[in-house]
Amino acid sequence: MDCIDTKRLNESNMSDRAWSGCAVLFLGCSSPAHNLLSVYKDEQGKFILFKVIKLTLIDSAGGLDGYEILKLHDADPFLGVELKFMTMPCCQRFLESYACGSLLQFLSQHASRLLTLPDGVAMETQLKAGVHTLDHSLQDLGICLDHVQQSQPVRLRDDEVTQLEQQLQNSYGPPSQPTQEVPKNCFLFQKRVFDDRPLTSADQQRFAAHVGRDWKRVGRALQKNCRALKGPAIENLAYEYEREGLYEQAYQLLGRFIQSEGRSAKLGRLISALEETKMITMAEVMLGIQPRD
Repeated sequence: MDCIDTKRLNESNMSDRAWSGCAVLFLGCSSPAHNLLSVYKDEQGKFILFKVIKLTLIDSAGGLDGYEILKLHDADPFLGVELKFMTMPCCQRFLESYACGSLLQFLSQHASRLLTLPDGVAMETQLKAGVHTLDHSLQDLGICLDHVQQSQPVRLRDDEVTQLEQQLQNSYGPPSQPTQEVPKNCFLFQKRVFDDRPLTSADQQRFAAHVGRDWKRVGRALQKNCRALKGPAIENLAYEYEREGLYEQAYQLLGRFIQSEGRSAKLGRLISALEETKMITMAEVMLGIQPRD
């Protein structure tokens, strides 16, 4: 990326397997009337705010793997989100997204949608690792990664975060059987009916931008009914596009599915694969809807 010097990263010999580190993301709001700490102290508001944070991290870190939320805490006037990164590539994607403003954009979008913030209310962020404010070093990714790695976790995941994670999973519930006949060319997701249409290039781009490391899991679910993805096809895609990275691997996977299945490569089949692999949040991203409370 143009906004970050990746030279230090390319010269590094750090082992991804042994890599870990911590950072604290501070979140705030420009409007006193929509203070995030006030939202956090309300039980229902806390749950919705946790959804906002989870969706923002999925967008900025490229998926669900490689990191976890350890704790939420009052850091007046901010809400502190303590993060543990288990792989360097995940932390790198997060830092790149933060440095170039994408994370703030994702946060603003999800907060506006889920917290129903009025137009003109701006979100604010700050990022620290230990005593270092990373906002001052964002032009050098290597320094930021060093600071994050040097800041090792001093706690396990907080019980409150565990409860919020469980509450989020329970809110989705198991796929329910339709109580009414689903119209032709439609499918059911979380008791709502959606038009079943052929997948488009826009779907392909959205899938690639959000699924991250989980693209193989989705591919294995799709391969059950797609000849082009059977056998070694998925591993071959991983090898062929390894240099291009996760986005291109995921993009090519769904492209292979669309090319092979033609007009039968429909949105409903992708959503079913995401449900099968328990990637409910990803399904909601593909459908452009928010999780239900």
